[in-house]
Amino acid sequence: MNKTEYSKINETLYHEVLPNGLTVYLLPKKEYHKTYGLFSTNYGSIDNEFVPYGKSEKIKVPDGIAHFLEHKLFEKEDGDVFQLFGQQGASANAFTSFTKTSYLFSTTDQVEKNLTTLLDFVQAPYFTEETVNKEKGIIGQEIQMYEDDPNWRLFFGILNNLYPNHPLHIDIAGTVESIDKISADDLYTCYHTFYQPSNMVLFVVGNLEPEQLMSVIRTNQSAKDFPPAQPIQRYFPENTHEIIAKSELEAAVNRNKFVLGIKGLDILPQEGSKLLRYKTAINLLFQLLLGNTSQNYLKMYNEGLIDDSFGFEFTLDREFHFADFSGDTDQPEEAAKQVKQLILNFENDPEITTENLTLLKKKMLGQYFQSLNSIEYIANQFTQSLFGEQTLFDLPQIIDSIQLEDVLQVGRTFINNEAFSEFYMQPKKN
Repeated sequence: MNKTEYSKINETLYHEVLPNGLTVYLLPKKEYHKTYGLFSTNYGSIDNEFVPYGKSEKIKVPDGIAHFLEHKLFEKEDGDVFQLFGQQGASANAFTSFTKTSYLFSTTDQVEKNLTTLLDFVQAPYFTEETVNKEKGIIGQEIQMYEDDPNWRLFFGILNNLYPNHPLHIDIAGTVESIDKISADDLYTCYHTFYQPSNMVLFVVGNLEPEQLMSVIRTNQSAKDFPPAQPIQRYFPENTHEIIAKSELEAAVNRNKFVLGIKGLDILPQEGSKLLRYKTAINLLFQLLLGNTSQNYLKMYNEGLIDDSFGFEFTLDREFHFADFSGDTDQPEEAAKQVKQLILNFENDPEITTENLTLLKKKMLGQYFQSLNSIEYIANQFTQSLFGEQTLFDLPQIIDSIQLEDVLQVGRTFINNEAFSEFYMQPKKN
């Protein structure tokens, strides 16, 4: 078992790759009562075209199948796993993103028992046509619920503009029509391809004894038979520069909403530390330009172009990276126009100074250290942001090392006039 000391943040991380390929991280935090376990597979909603385990020809599966599989894994022949966690004093949950599926528990008691339950239920699929068909109605209702959420539709509206030919623009849960095509055999095909231990990560943080817990995990895994690991072959549409420049939608909203998107057309660095540095520098650039303490933000706020709903996010994952800026406003086109102009003219913006960057880096570090008080945050962020050998705990050094020229350079690389798109949502006309 490898042990890494992060003296800057006073954390010790234990790490081991088991013989079956499963990567395990343990982070003891003795002063906490709670323990949180997260078991993730590198498989999400965009992975719908691939070569199945043991086969040579690629197939395409129905949209929404990764999320459907997440739901079905909790159901076993002898009952529901949620109940079992409850009886053991733990709460459990799961979520599917574009590129990951994660199963988790939190508890203050019976950590080893709950961890064993987590490993066992994820590694023992049970699907029948009957249970699959029953689930279609439940997930169909969930899809409808998201359809009624204006901010969800706003987000997928801009993704549809930025990635019209890529599965990224498809709702993570799929559509009512696509999930109707899912069979038990499809679920087993996806499971055996993507739930190989070598494609998975287990992260446990909280009140734990690392040597003892690692021994429990080793024993659990060595008692199970897994087929030999196989490389996963995924297929995606060619990443073209095709972008829908503008679209709009009428919906049940009281005010206009806008979102401005920027698609990453640049080639990203392969090395983990450079990738984490790129992501951090972009975040610093947009905070300097449009963060809620910037002069640009305050000017637009005072002019009534934006309000407290305005925000932005930069998303970087395997296969894609993009930025989105959104909010509620009475002047959506003017708001989008001004935000776009500020971004395009970033090099000449008076907000982009060494002095402002120094202050922002201090603020970012303060927020980072504060967030480390949440074991849920640590587990989720750690597994979402594995950049090669670099981890969440390397972030302070990366933030410290970024200079103004790094921020400007990453802006020149990412910001491209051809990469913008606008999506507007208007109140329904009577």
